[in-house]
Amino acid sequence: MLPSKVVRRKAGRFLPVVLAGLILAACSGQGPQTSTVNIQGPATANSAYYLQQAQQSSDDSKTDWQLLAIRALLKEGKYPEATQQLSQLPQQLSETQQQELLLLQAQLQLSTQQIKEAQARLQQVKTGALSQDQLARYYGLQIASAQGRPSLSLLRTYIAQEPLLKGPDHQSNIDATWQALTQMPQQEVSNLVINADENVLQGWLDLLAVWRANSQDAEMLKSAIKDWQTRYPQNPAAKTLPTQLSQMQNYTKASTSTIALLLPLNGQAQVFANAIQKGFNDAKNGLLTPAPQPAAAQPATADATTSAQPAANADAVVSPSAAPISAPQAQPAGTATQQPAAAQPAATQPAATPSAASEPASNAQIKVYDTSSQPIQQVMQQAQQDGATIVVGPLLKSDVEQVANSQTPLNVLALNEPEKIQNHPNVCYFALSPEDEARDAAHHIWDQGKRQPLLLVPRSGLGDRVTNAFAQEWQSLGGSTVLQQRFGSTAELKQGINSGAGISLSGTPVNAAPAEPQGVSIAGVTIPAPQQSTPDVASTSGDGAVDAVYIVSTQGELQLIKPMITMRTGSRSNIALYASSRSAQAGAGPDFRLEMDGLQFSDIPLLSGTNPGLMQQASKSFNNDYSLVRLYAMGIDAWTLANHFNQMRQSPGFTLDGNTGKLSADADCVINRKLTWNQYRRGEIAPAN
Repeated sequence: MLPSKVVRRKAGRFLPVVLAGLILAACSGQGPQTSTVNIQGPATANSAYYLQQAQQSSDDSKTDWQLLAIRALLKEGKYPEATQQLSQLPQQLSETQQQELLLLQAQLQLSTQQIKEAQARLQQVKTGALSQDQLARYYGLQIASAQGRPSLSLLRTYIAQEPLLKGPDHQSNIDATWQALTQMPQQEVSNLVINADENVLQGWLDLLAVWRANSQDAEMLKSAIKDWQTRYPQNPAAKTLPTQLSQMQNYTKASTSTIALLLPLNGQAQVFANAIQKGFNDAKNGLLTPAPQPAAAQPATADATTSAQPAANADAVVSPSAAPISAPQAQPAGTATQQPAAAQPAATQPAATPSAASEPASNAQIKVYDTSSQPIQQVMQQAQQDGATIVVGPLLKSDVEQVANSQTPLNVLALNEPEKIQNHPNVCYFALSPEDEARDAAHHIWDQGKRQPLLLVPRSGLGDRVTNAFAQEWQSLGGSTVLQQRFGSTAELKQGINSGAGISLSGTPVNAAPAEPQGVSIAGVTIPAPQQSTPDVASTSGDGAVDAVYIVSTQGELQLIKPMITMRTGSRSNIALYASSRSAQAGAGPDFRLEMDGLQFSDIPLLSGTNPGLMQQASKSFNNDYSLVRLYAMGIDAWTLANHFNQMRQSPGFTLDGNTGKLSADADCVINRKLTWNQYRRGEIAPAN
């Protein structure tokens, strides 16, 4: 053992060495340093903190603090401040800083609706240089730039983003992937071509097929999903089911044993109510003529000699304000009538997209209540006391608004829409309206590649509603400003024909009241709702730019409008013409069809030849009044929708091949209708391309 004095001596020599090292370390800390700010991680503080740090920092970390401040400013919606900070960044940036800058620039462009510019910016990003946090933000920006349009590219982006997310963001990703899948048309899904190694995507597609094959039977769906989870145990949806699909496993069919049918049985709206009631009863009693199967049906040619009454147009369903119309005698005011029960019970729906064309009779009890005899609140209370399990109606907009505000515990399939849609878990809205047609027209015209539409509509409240609905839908599709031109009376149109002036196809921009836009917030990326700018209302010539014209007119008005357009554009013009069902009435013979050559028009499937037998039956019942035939078809579809109420409310992507259109329910359970489009060709009516 060494003497103790030796140990002390060695320790004394070692201490100065340690102190010298500490002094040198302290001195080196006072020189230039590499920034310790992590711009690749999450930004959890507010913009004021980051800006303060940038002001107090040296040049080495100042830029990093600025980048974090810009990210916080964007999250807070302070775009001018973010733009100013971007302009103050130095020209020379490191590779890491350049990648972060690209993400921030793309986010700012998305926030100001510069979609194409943002997409181009994102293409410059080197994903291999990004952190996990940045990758999640990058995919979030890609998703936001898709603007909700489902596609194979969008599905792949969701799948790539999923492993990077945790907590609520992860569930949101799963739900959004499922929503994108269910919103894709069946034909598009069937035509998808994916790579052999895309196992996760293949699992999602198989889950979609499982759901579509079993969505009408809760027990079969539960079993099918369990089998799917066994086959795809590593799929993210196998571990965390989409919320709506998880809810469906607890689905129970809504009771339709006692249905309260609420209609105005007296007054101006009585004739509309009678047509709806007849369709509802015929569907319930199984009295619909089935469509012949062997040959494809041709659209109705409208050769009947009796024309539809102008007072009974489709617009009146929303606001029946026409002169009184005679109709069959209704029940005395204030009474509820019970329909006789049919002999056999309703059959179980097949595991496929349901159809409203022809279903077996049902033993459900239907009680009809007259909403024109007493306040709607009393009618609803009476229906509840009478044991109603579901309410179909009311029809008038004012009554629907009161029911939506009533907090009723009953399931309600309203036959109209209130001015402002309210999302209630027990209320759905089903309406035939010109706004509904206008939105469908916007999709049809967009899908045909047109980008500069002009709306030719009457100078009236109807024209106001159509232009607003069309413009809102057009802008949601990514379209630019829509032009409008108004016309007056038939006499005014005839004067234009006689003078040879024609219609110049020029208009003023539609200043559509903006819909309630929704922002996007996922993986730390916040894209707020787009700001609606007010377009310039100065007259803008459209002779050179307009490529499509949507006409909302009666048949008589259309016979004057189309020749007036030809006067100015010529018979070989490439401008496509479209018309609403308002002009599709009985009494249009071969001469009219030849005169309308090339024009496309929309109408409900029943009046477009999908079921000639039922069409003939309905036309005979209503003396060829197409407006009442449409309401009759609405009654048929209302019966089927009532019997699928919970599916509409709980099943994402639920669709119904109805007589008033291909029906689907959105998140607020507003029933959207995709109409049938036909075209006049050399004196005949054929499906539009």
